[in-house]
Amino acid sequence: MLQTLIKFNPRDVPLRVAVRNALAVVLPLAIGVATGHVDAGLGVATGALNAMFTDQPGPYRLRAYRMLLSAVAAALSALVGSLVGGQAFLIVLASLVWGVSGGLLVALGPDAARAGLTSMILLVITASEPRSLPSALAVSVLIFGGGVLQTLFAVAAWPLQRYRPERHALAQMCRQLAASARSGAGASYEPPVTKEVLDVESLLHGAYRARGEIMQTFRVLAELAERVRREFVALDDLRRAFADREAQATLTRMLDYAARTLESVAVALERGTQPLTGSAAMAGVDTTLDALSQRHAQASSVDDRRLIGVAIGHAQALSGQLRALLRNADIAGSRGDLRAQQAEAQLPRALRPRSALATLRANLSLSSVAFRHALRCGVCLAIAVAIERVAGIAHGYWIPMTLAIVLKPDFAGTFQFGLLRVAGTLLGLVLTTVAVHFMFGSTWQQLLLLGALCVGFRMLVTVHYGLGVMMLTGIVVILLAYAGIPPLETMVARGEATTIGSAAALLAYAIWPTWEHSRLKPALAAMIDAYRRYFLALLGDDANACVEARSIARSARTNAQASIERLRGEPRPDRTLLAFAEGVFANANRFIRASMSLDAIVHDTPALPARDAASDVASRMGAALASIAGSLRDDRAVTPVDDSSLRTHERAFAARLRETGDDSGIGAQLAEAFDRMTDSIDTLAHVLREENAGIAHR
Repeated sequence: MLQTLIKFNPRDVPLRVAVRNALAVVLPLAIGVATGHVDAGLGVATGALNAMFTDQPGPYRLRAYRMLLSAVAAALSALVGSLVGGQAFLIVLASLVWGVSGGLLVALGPDAARAGLTSMILLVITASEPRSLPSALAVSVLIFGGGVLQTLFAVAAWPLQRYRPERHALAQMCRQLAASARSGAGASYEPPVTKEVLDVESLLHGAYRARGEIMQTFRVLAELAERVRREFVALDDLRRAFADREAQATLTRMLDYAARTLESVAVALERGTQPLTGSAAMAGVDTTLDALSQRHAQASSVDDRRLIGVAIGHAQALSGQLRALLRNADIAGSRGDLRAQQAEAQLPRALRPRSALATLRANLSLSSVAFRHALRCGVCLAIAVAIERVAGIAHGYWIPMTLAIVLKPDFAGTFQFGLLRVAGTLLGLVLTTVAVHFMFGSTWQQLLLLGALCVGFRMLVTVHYGLGVMMLTGIVVILLAYAGIPPLETMVARGEATTIGSAAALLAYAIWPTWEHSRLKPALAAMIDAYRRYFLALLGDDANACVEARSIARSARTNAQASIERLRGEPRPDRTLLAFAEGVFANANRFIRASMSLDAIVHDTPALPARDAASDVASRMGAALASIAGSLRDDRAVTPVDDSSLRTHERAFAARLRETGDDSGIGAQLAEAFDRMTDSIDTLAHVLREENAGIAHR
């Protein structure tokens, strides 16, 4: 639990994004101050600050859509809050409705959840100052205008750099692939660059993807990068299995040259130029490939010769894919060697977003985490508003506002956000209040401080939430100062309200919790099932089905990993269950990495040797995986997997491959992949039997 409080994430917001977000907040306020219309400037700045939370990476169409939707929701919330703020019953009722509705939006994803959260915050803030209908309409229009201004800043590069998000995402994927090639991870770790691959898929195949012929080239590049990723996984696993240290060192040098090639492609994508250093890096790949071939001829043992032969096959495929990447990286003019293979431009059906109403209807059940969170959020928000109104707490709206920010669907998130919210808010209150009162006394100095805090918040909130909250609190202090609320006089009241709101959120979660232990095994089962479908699709004839299954497997793995992390962050988590889940996840990673090696082989070899025998062994593996997934899903004893039978069939398949006489070619690669997959399935079954035996004993 405490590790989550001190964890720092890599910064993922470029400086240019933070600066443009800050300008959209500061400029309208500066104009308002200069023209004597401070209130109007403050309204627009508030709307821009609200829309800043939804300025996330993605295609320009998607970015504009979600930011404008957030602006509409904020304007509506401000209108309702301003109109009913003077009526205690109505504002409590509105808080209940807004809390339930905004909380339920987590079912639609993080962007919708942000819009719901900011709507709740604006409702309780504007309710603290009731207005007449004309005045309320004016405030809501100004807030909407601020959201539109922030949106215009976010998409301003659209006419000049139409495909910048796509190029940047592909470049980031190449850079992360390069880093993974150098570092390696081990067979029990998940395949690298999963998040970056999912981001690229959403950009290139999502509902709001950009249009134009060049998108086909981007899809070609994404497919080539995915094939490079599969070869990296295979070669990294083989490198660790080598007993021949010289061959291991040669393969390490090859992966380093491959990483340099990818970095050259990344630079070319970001600048829209040709990869200038790619040819030199590819020369290094070729040199190490020749050295590996020489080492294969000199290998002293049969095992070394076999493994080096398998590595040569994957290395040759990697070399071809890297050359194709270099040819297609000149995106300004190249049409792409493989464009015809990438005509499909939609996400797999299972990953396409459903109708928002259908998704919300499906979550209207107490078994839904989103609905439980929505009820918890709505009831708590309404109670907090009622208490602060009845008690007449000065600046009491900070209590429901903090509660809405802190309360999350899971305990780990609520705990982390609660403590960091308190710490960040108190630090932000003290530091900003002192700065405004003693150091930045003039109006223009405060505007400069506001801009610096906006930039800092945008860049640091994803690095560490506590630092981000500290910056955000300073922003709010300055904005309220422009509204006529002196920072020094209200510092203690705001600190107390923040502490009360965070404690209330933790108490609410303790009263009606949603613990992760009941959701972990179904998430692991979904992952195993997705792996099974992907593996079986590899030996089928439908290339599109294989692509779809691969995407679904990535998504399922991400969900299972997130479930494990949530369980790890809970107070006194079930250590036995956590160890079991980590064991399942590690051995499932061994299986999927071997499957990716098989994917690389199948993709480059349409006519596989002994295909009928391979399909027979694959069907037996699929049945074993289905049994394992069923055991996880139903929380029952696993149907015994006949380890000896599965291994016997896998060994018979390997013997048949050796009969082809190509022990160092495709047959050896297939035998290696099937051997690793069989071993991981056997171990998965063993882990489940041990778990069931432990449950029976307990």
